[in-house]
Amino acid sequence: MRRRSARKHPSRPLLRRSRLIRLLGALLLAAAATGAGGGTAEAAAPAVPADDTDPRARVVPVPATVTPGGTPYTLTRRTAIRVPGTAQARGVGDYLAGVLRPSTGYPLPVTAAAGEDGIRLRLATTGREVEDLGAEGYRLEADADAVTITARQPAGLFHGVQTLRQLLPAAVERRTAQSGPWRVPGGTITDVPRFAYRGAMLDVSRHFFTVPQVKRYIDQLALYKINKLHLHLSDDQGWRIAIDSWPRLATYGGSTQVGGGRGGFYSKDDYREIVRYAQSRYLTVVPEIDMPGHTNAALASYARLNCDGVAPPLYTGTNVGFSSLCVPKDVTYDFVDDVVRELAALTPGPYLHIGGDEAHSTSPQDYAAFMDRVQPVVAKYGKTVIGWHQLTGARPAEGAVAQYWGLKGDEREVVAAAKAGTKMILSPGNRAYLDMKYTKDTPLGLDWAGYVEVRQSYDWNPGAYLKGAPASAVLGVEAPLWSETVSTSDHIEYLAFPRVAGIAELGWSPAATHDWDAYRVRLAAQGPRWDALGIDFYRSPQVLWE
Repeated sequence: MRRRSARKHPSRPLLRRSRLIRLLGALLLAAAATGAGGGTAEAAAPAVPADDTDPRARVVPVPATVTPGGTPYTLTRRTAIRVPGTAQARGVGDYLAGVLRPSTGYPLPVTAAAGEDGIRLRLATTGREVEDLGAEGYRLEADADAVTITARQPAGLFHGVQTLRQLLPAAVERRTAQSGPWRVPGGTITDVPRFAYRGAMLDVSRHFFTVPQVKRYIDQLALYKINKLHLHLSDDQGWRIAIDSWPRLATYGGSTQVGGGRGGFYSKDDYREIVRYAQSRYLTVVPEIDMPGHTNAALASYARLNCDGVAPPLYTGTNVGFSSLCVPKDVTYDFVDDVVRELAALTPGPYLHIGGDEAHSTSPQDYAAFMDRVQPVVAKYGKTVIGWHQLTGARPAEGAVAQYWGLKGDEREVVAAAKAGTKMILSPGNRAYLDMKYTKDTPLGLDWAGYVEVRQSYDWNPGAYLKGAPASAVLGVEAPLWSETVSTSDHIEYLAFPRVAGIAELGWSPAATHDWDAYRVRLAAQGPRWDALGIDFYRSPQVLWE
């Protein structure tokens, strides 16, 4: 997963210079594309339609079906957000008002009063109009009188609101009053996700990120209908979650990070706040405690977890594969039971990730024995096991999920497990890993999986990726962001955007809609939105940014 040492963190001026170089390159490509006989295939993408009448020109992920046409709806000072229904639906209305009020300057009252005008959020649990929407789908209809979003569940309303945001001008994302006008194209969108699991992972172990930083990333992910936040809470360089029965894990094991910084950890209340905030954006938190390898922070905290009873020093480098819990010791499983019990009690979602990758210091026999004892512990506390795909080399428990991070999709044990019924989350390193460098010249990231430009990250089919495995084995996709070279929110955004938007589209949109040339036009329309949101993104020369 993380096979190369990190490079020195670039300074913000270096990032700015890199972005300037790429912006100039994109302008040159655009100029070449308009010249007689000049340009390249990458530079020949059509511009986003100026009239914005077709939602397919702007929305990422692209909706399943779109019927454009009719008179646009225009927000005015008289617009109300009408949300008759549950408290959860009301929460979606309040969220939408919070997005729209600063930029429009309009009061946008959220009301339970019925009406045929304004922005209407409707929950309908029965009837033909919603029978095809499932738990996360929605229907958005816009005409001169109203925008109506209909769903079976509040999650569907929330996803519909994200589409509505993208149908409005990008300036709607700003936190100060803008001039408008605020028009929504007329037509109907009916939209459901392709995969149930659409995730992003943040490594808070190599470098620690605060609760506000995690919340910021959650807000960014929610815009693209990501519904899982995988938090990598432990590794060799840091243990980031308080465990009452083993307090030194956090206070000592969490006291540093890559490069020797002060580190940090989440108290249980901190973690509960992350979970609560993620739930308010319809993301489920998936916590990971990586084991039996990637455990130096735990081994340094408690000598008795080591086979020789001697605690190693804390580690602040970036090598992998050198640490292991002591598989034969009974105390190892007391430790695992306590950690899983406390973490499961904090986590309302169904999954708990046990890692399992790069256990090079654990023999294959010990690895299989460890997984045989640990997977039932996760089940005992009511959670479904997720493990990195090395779990398929042991004996995956019934119902366990494997997360694939390889490069080719042809690993014999992975394919065999998929055929036997083990569900797969796809995160191929040379496609979905957000910590890979875009090019040799980009200042952040690693390159053990190669350079991953925007097209390579987007242009693959999850349903057909594992060679010989059935498409039905794929639970979904996830975009991991490892933090060897990442220490600020600015760094997170530069590596995640634009690529996380493409992974989100692969997870949400139907396979039949997959088309790079169409996607990069819609992606170009996200640039002004990211600018308005203050997202520090990589301006790939493969995209003609607006």
